[in-house]
Amino acid sequence: MPAMSPTMSQGNIARWRKKEGDRIEVGDVLCEIETDKATLELESLEEGFLAKILVPDGSKDVPVGQPIAITNQGNIAKWLKKEGDKINVGDVICEIETDKATLEFECLEEGYLAKILAPEGSKDVAVGQPIAITVEDPADIETVKNSVSSGSEIKEAKPMHCDDGNEAKAQKTSVARISPSAKLLITEYGLDSSSLKASGSHGTLLKGDVLAAIKSGKGSSSKEKTLPSPQKASPAVSTDSRSHIKQSDSFEDLPNSQIRKVIARRLLESKQNTPHLYLSSDVILDPLLSLRKELKEKHDVKVSVNDIVIKAVAVALRNVPEANGKDISVI
Repeated sequence: MPAMSPTMSQGNIARWRKKEGDRIEVGDVLCEIETDKATLELESLEEGFLAKILVPDGSKDVPVGQPIAITNQGNIAKWLKKEGDKINVGDVICEIETDKATLEFECLEEGYLAKILAPEGSKDVAVGQPIAITVEDPADIETVKNSVSSGSEIKEAKPMHCDDGNEAKAQKTSVARISPSAKLLITEYGLDSSSLKASGSHGTLLKGDVLAAIKSGKGSSSKEKTLPSPQKASPAVSTDSRSHIKQSDSFEDLPNSQIRKVIARRLLESKQNTPHLYLSSDVILDPLLSLRKELKEKHDVKVSVNDIVIKAVAVALRNVPEANGKDISVI
């Protein structure tokens, strides 16, 4: 995240103008960044390809200096998985070193790491160049290892891997893989993963797919399932149910706009950084306290000292409107 202004400490990704895999030229607008003052366009300072978007559309409060995308080419710093290892969705396979930072590359599908094509220490690996081959059947690991010995044979091995994946998908359900966040939502709302439509690569069921199914009314929260029916439940249970529902819907958390964040920050700074002078005076309030006590005892009216002071000031300003002003000459 670049600093778009001298006072900028964080920003929001409003919209990406380029997609992963797109070629970029010097001066091309990559994305729109929303700061605390305006929405600005981020232009590319070099040509190449947009390899990976690390911070998607709508991301809020991204700190300045945090990587938001990978472009052009990178180096293989370290492999965290070995050939033959089983890999799951979300597992970190290797560390990729770019011109800005060293990032972890996570796996988007389950299977086995059959062959590493770009070993540790490989420099200037072009975007889109294969760095490894994965298979779903462990029996295919040795076949891939033996077949991959040259560049031409790599191209032959890749279709073989894809065919294996297609055959496996035909034997399994329509959803081949499920992301970790999607699994949590499926468990919480009691959904059937086989009835959901996967939009991710290689048939991966993503969090957005599950949320879309929940909005369409396919599932209900496991907590809500345990609530008894109000007609059949006892009064005590019915009260608990109503309190549970009321507690869950008692507030709505709305994100602050950029201008509200600036106002809050400036207000805090005005208190922290500006010298303050406090004046006080002693006042005899015995008659006021007696009036307050009388209102309570005779009229059962509860008022605070502050209520009476505000009333007195309001009456005074009404009777002497000249007091509600200021002398412009002394400003």
